[in-house]
Amino acid sequence: MTKQQVDYPLDTPPKGHCLDMGFWSCFGLRDNQAQAERSMTKSPVPNIGILAAEIYLPNTYVSQAALGTVGHGGAVSLLMERHEISEDRIGRIEVGTETIQDKSKSVKSYLMQLFPLNPDICGVDNVTACYGGTAALLNSVAWMESEDWDGRLALVVVGDIAVYAKGPARPTGGAAAMAILIGPNAPLVMERGTAAHFMQHAFDFYKPDPSSEYPTVDGQTSIFCYLGALDACYNAHLDKIEKKTGAEVNGLELFDHFVFHAPYAKLVQKSVGRLLFNDFLRCPNPHSQLEPFRDAVIETTYNNRELDTLLSTLSKESFATKTAITKLLPGQLGNSYCACLFSGLFSLICQLKDTDCVGRRIGMFSYGSGLAATMFSLKVVAPMTNVTPPVDEIKTILSKRQEVSAAEFEAILNEREANYCRKGWSPQSSTEVLRSGTFYLDTIDAKFRRFYNRKN
Repeated sequence: MTKQQVDYPLDTPPKGHCLDMGFWSCFGLRDNQAQAERSMTKSPVPNIGILAAEIYLPNTYVSQAALGTVGHGGAVSLLMERHEISEDRIGRIEVGTETIQDKSKSVKSYLMQLFPLNPDICGVDNVTACYGGTAALLNSVAWMESEDWDGRLALVVVGDIAVYAKGPARPTGGAAAMAILIGPNAPLVMERGTAAHFMQHAFDFYKPDPSSEYPTVDGQTSIFCYLGALDACYNAHLDKIEKKTGAEVNGLELFDHFVFHAPYAKLVQKSVGRLLFNDFLRCPNPHSQLEPFRDAVIETTYNNRELDTLLSTLSKESFATKTAITKLLPGQLGNSYCACLFSGLFSLICQLKDTDCVGRRIGMFSYGSGLAATMFSLKVVAPMTNVTPPVDEIKTILSKRQEVSAAEFEAILNEREANYCRKGWSPQSSTEVLRSGTFYLDTIDAKFRRFYNRKN
């Protein structure tokens, strides 16, 4: 078979912006006849993907840890209000989080307070370390492809507060939440039939103590698990693309951009090098410097400094052109667990939204400890002008955050630790540092019931 770089076609979306009134009229619930006809149609739903996205950023470097703010609700409200989406247009809400406030009651149930007139919304929480957001996305897309889809849109809500016990991992913590609107005729489409998964039992990162929100982490094992899952998913993803297209693909060159789950920046850069190394192992390529490692036991390559240095050099250009742009928010927010991967995608979109990106492919690698991993691709099929807020707006929000000293940070986490699983109390922190529209924890009553308010 002659080698060729391939691209698999997608239907061209209808003219007009994905969020214009013509689009919404197609999915409103008031036209019962059109709704009934749609539910009886067996034709495939075209171009299911991301219509819009919003992100909630803490207003201080540690504001969520300090005030127990509800980023999930803030992100959903921002999206619904910015795009003037009425609650009856939403038919599914899937939440991805590992910041669990209750062992039974879901975060999604709290979000239903934003939809008082529309209780007919399916979907629940997805909890598997940092992977839950990807599960939420896959579930939402599968729902739209099924006979159960009623024509309404889906919300994927991802967010976490990542805090660690005292030690070297504590500075990597972070917080963020995102709301992602999923629907047909989207400018950013999830490519179907090629997603690759890797699931395995591991104790790399877990939270076995219900009295503490701090994880138990085996750092070295976690890195090995991440890189092993990356290798497996990447090769399976390429194999599935080749099977679907009937032609060999040129590995990393198939992707214009690549977004990774980013617990810390160095691992992301190393991940690009791993993809290049896997390309080398799959077929001959110009990187003859890698020949001494071709027959190495794969596990020995995960922590080989000589190989790491070489791959960092060889993949420098690929990292700069494909992945560096995704670091804007993860680099500022720290590891936000389920929101981390999608904040990287958000960073990419908001910086490229005014660029002609139609035809570009975005690789996505999702990883959750324990472990669960998936690699999938997104394709830009229409302008992304209104998918995210302008990058200048995001940079302004970042620049206006209030810095908290290391001593204040420690005091805040000590207070949070002391109040964890506490009932019959109200946070004493001032809400002055919160931006207008932010949801925050007002009180936890004697029955452990949590009540929230919204600033202004």
